[in-house]
Amino acid sequence: MSDPLAAPLARLQAEGRLRVWSLAVTIFGDAAAPRGGALSMADLTRLLARLGAEPGAVRTAMSRLARDGWVERRRAGRRSYYRLAQRGLEESLAAAPRIYAAEPPEWDGRWTVVFAVDGEAPAGFRRIAPGAWIAPGDAPCDAPGVFAIRGGRGAPPDWARAALSPPPLAERYAALEAAWEGFAPPEEPEAAMAARTLLIHDWRRTLLRDAPLPRALRPAGWPGAAARALVARLYHALLPASEVWLDGCEAAPGAQPPPAGPALLARFGGPSVHPDQELSPIRP
Repeated sequence: MSDPLAAPLARLQAEGRLRVWSLAVTIFGDAAAPRGGALSMADLTRLLARLGAEPGAVRTAMSRLARDGWVERRRAGRRSYYRLAQRGLEESLAAAPRIYAAEPPEWDGRWTVVFAVDGEAPAGFRRIAPGAWIAPGDAPCDAPGVFAIRGGRGAPPDWARAALSPPPLAERYAALEAAWEGFAPPEEPEAAMAARTLLIHDWRRTLLRDAPLPRALRPAGWPGAAARALVARLYHALLPASEVWLDGCEAAPGAQPPPAGPALLARFGGPSVHPDQELSPIRP
């Protein structure tokens, strides 16, 4: 039987080497955080092996994340357990609203244009001309050497739309959708957890390279909307079995991770269930 993750794995690997530390960040932010934030090294190694990571690479990745203040390690005999440190928890919480949003942000019809003397792009802005950037809403920009024009009602012209959503980003969303379209979520818990990890890793890498733009500012036919809907549907299809895998993990010696709260099911706006279907419950 062919590996159901072969196509999405191949696509991500074609873009460059999959970094084990980055996959581990995805696991902790997506799966461990709602369940207390801790996992054993043994469980991490087993899961990352499903995504092609060697045990030595996992040890190196976790040492790097601990050194960078992203996780904390606790030893119990020969076993190691990792928990999100304060920095890791804060960064996960900061990124979660964008990653798991059901819809793009709302827009009040206003935008901010800035002109930068030194040519540095302000955070959250898109370049529209040499030395000029644009962002929706009353975007904060207090960097030195920057002149901001705030206001303007109505949508920007087509050239500004194109600058806000450059073609390479559209291609990334379309490629993500093509890689996962037709994917059948596995029922085996470890396979489901591996698929969930890769799905969110793929989505996170794509989404966080984009600006958080309202739908009204996107060009016609923007593929990010279809990609978000597909990721949301697959994510909720993978949740029940993947949470069963987490039920069998250790967060501390002899202790399972605590059950997830209702915020987990609320991700992406909650599951979309057909009237004649029932969603399998999340088992604590």
